[in-house]
Amino acid sequence: MAEAHQAVAFQFTITPEGIDLQLSHQALRQVYLSGLRSWKKRVTRLKNNVITGVYPASPSSWLFVVIAILATMYTRSDPSMGLIAKIQEHLPQGCIQIIQKCRTVVSAVLFSTLLWFSLIFTMRLCLKQLLSYHGWMFEQHGKVSNTTKIWAAMVRIFSGRQPLLYSYQGSLPNLPVPAVKDTVKRYLESARLLMSDAEYERMTTLAKEFESSLGNRLQWYLKLKAMWASNYVSDWWEEYVYLRGRGPLMVNSNYYGMDFLYVTPTPIQAARAGNTLHACLLYRRKLNREEIKPVILNVPLCAAQCERIFNTTRIPGEETDSLIHWQDSEYVAVFHRGRYFRLWLYHAGRMLSPREIEHQIQHILDDPSPPVPGEAKLAALTAGDRIPWAQARKEFFSSGVNKRSLDCIEKAAFFVALDDDEQGMMGDDPAGNLDRYAKSLLHGKCYDRWFDKSFTVVLYKNGKNGLNAEHSWADAPIMAHVWEYVMTTDCFQLGYTEEGHCKGDVASSLPPPTRLTWDIPAECQERIERSLAVAQTLADDVDFHVLPIQDFGKGAIKKCKISPDAFIQIALQLAYYRNRGSFTLTYEASMTRLFREGRTETVRSCTSESCTFVRALEGGESKEVCRHLFRTAAEKHQHLYRMAMTGGGIDRHLFCLYIVSKYLGEESPFLKEVLSETWRLSTSQTPLQQVELFDFVNHPDYTTCGGGFGPVADDGYGVSYIIIGENMINLHISCKHSCPQTDSHKFGADIKKALMDLLELMSPEKPDPSRAEQNHLKNSKKDL
Repeated sequence: MAEAHQAVAFQFTITPEGIDLQLSHQALRQVYLSGLRSWKKRVTRLKNNVITGVYPASPSSWLFVVIAILATMYTRSDPSMGLIAKIQEHLPQGCIQIIQKCRTVVSAVLFSTLLWFSLIFTMRLCLKQLLSYHGWMFEQHGKVSNTTKIWAAMVRIFSGRQPLLYSYQGSLPNLPVPAVKDTVKRYLESARLLMSDAEYERMTTLAKEFESSLGNRLQWYLKLKAMWASNYVSDWWEEYVYLRGRGPLMVNSNYYGMDFLYVTPTPIQAARAGNTLHACLLYRRKLNREEIKPVILNVPLCAAQCERIFNTTRIPGEETDSLIHWQDSEYVAVFHRGRYFRLWLYHAGRMLSPREIEHQIQHILDDPSPPVPGEAKLAALTAGDRIPWAQARKEFFSSGVNKRSLDCIEKAAFFVALDDDEQGMMGDDPAGNLDRYAKSLLHGKCYDRWFDKSFTVVLYKNGKNGLNAEHSWADAPIMAHVWEYVMTTDCFQLGYTEEGHCKGDVASSLPPPTRLTWDIPAECQERIERSLAVAQTLADDVDFHVLPIQDFGKGAIKKCKISPDAFIQIALQLAYYRNRGSFTLTYEASMTRLFREGRTETVRSCTSESCTFVRALEGGESKEVCRHLFRTAAEKHQHLYRMAMTGGGIDRHLFCLYIVSKYLGEESPFLKEVLSETWRLSTSQTPLQQVELFDFVNHPDYTTCGGGFGPVADDGYGVSYIIIGENMINLHISCKHSCPQTDSHKFGADIKKALMDLLELMSPEKPDPSRAEQNHLKNSKKDL
């Protein structure tokens, strides 16, 4: 409606008497308030940039330095050791006497400012060096060395107070480049157990040849990039792993997040949409103001990925896609029954209340207009292969009404899908419905999600919600942080009336949502159908199972004095071995956000230690032997995870060396074989980051279910898991129906059985009451 307001704000007619100018005061007021909001955001952004730019100091510290320098000058001492006089000599000669008298003060202020900037630079440099220390990660739990204690004290000294979201960005260290020989050695160690003797000998030969010849040359270029760029991995990872992928984003790349498992706060779809969208806006406002606290894991984590959460779209290209981010967007694009709408989220310079958004969503739900030809399944273009979508976009959406409507979707804050289906853990088959709920969020009907948007909020007819997120702009923990805030704000802060509606009133002057218009020719409709056929085949092949485990959780695992993540990863190895009778290359995602612009690294969870333990357990070895082997495997896994987090991983380094070799036109048989390996077991943990927002004691039913992703390999599994509180673990397992060796439900049962077996193995043995009674009788006889 903003364009409409602007169009009617000025009306004029030419008459014989002259020009009759008419002004719409209501429209002018809307334009004024919209501009005022934009200027407020610019001022806030400028203020935050200044605060972040001088961190760990504060802007007020400049005044303190100036006053201190001027005070020392009045005591007839020169703290600058002659620099103030040198600055005064180079100041222009003024004609006015007052300016002449102030030249000394101006020189002192300039010197104070230079000193202030020097102190900031020194503090940042010291903080950067301190944050480069990762020895604390490798120390045993509860045993902190003196070095780490001194380091922690120094970090507190050089860290400023009340940091904003991006305050630490300039102080984070760069991701280090490991030595080629170290990476090759770690790779060969990880590959040994999955290769025969002949295969391993051949790979060792290739690795030694690479290390002694081409590897050093590629490493030189990589070190050069590491000196120049903020992160030597992230830009290539984003481009070559995500943006250059020509297959469908749906299932293959995008992932999903679920609603509360047991609770639906309201059965009214429009009301749930009102609170959910308003909570998203509240998060975006906190993000724009940098009021979100930086994530601290003893040291701060990089927040660069947060910049593109909202107002971001992936644009298809024939060779490579591109990510476009806009500074602001005041509306969302909404899909319902094959129609597209623009829903403005701001009116009269303010954010719409949840009740007003509910009113607007209900207006869309009640709209009886049918979709125009080709509109209903238009989004299937984003679900299919990228090249046909790029060609169709260029041919049919580069001008006219189609371009304007497509621009409206791509420039929206995010995408909203209003589904007519009911989903959730409900009915006579709650487990099966939970699986169907996951599949619906992952791919829907293949034409009711805009898979190119940074994320799509899905709202079902029965009030359930969820999201589908595009992967290239950020990793899952970033979107999980948003969704945790949205879910808890929806239920615990905004709330609903007794009838299930949003709280608040509706402004009478609220303009209705705008229907987007399209003119889609028959040829484009044929391409839409072809993309839909590709996407539908992919979606139908996905076998999905969501498994909530309530028998035990983190609390029971910690009593075994084992890392919960290592415990689950070894259980996955045991389950896969029982499921397939062999071991496989396993991918576990680990974050590298301890470094600037860090994203992820691979932990190769299938180790020789874990395989030795699994074989011993399945071979009937004694409990004492199995326990020892299990602890050894868990410690090895924890070591690999810490190495990955601190820049000592394997796969990102080899990936970047491979990219350099392609730029140089060099062929490396070693790198080619490494990067062609198949990850048949791809795993990822979704961490619960804002535990303080949940109350599992007083509100145990308000339990998040986490999220999941599609299988990476056609003959493998994708496993996502989230540890909830002390007594629950949720698993999301995916595979493909087309592979006869995979079954998500059977593998889920194998994982649960493996977890229970490991818990029984590692739990402290309870004393046998009968044996204790016999010992008591023996001791009594001795006493007699």
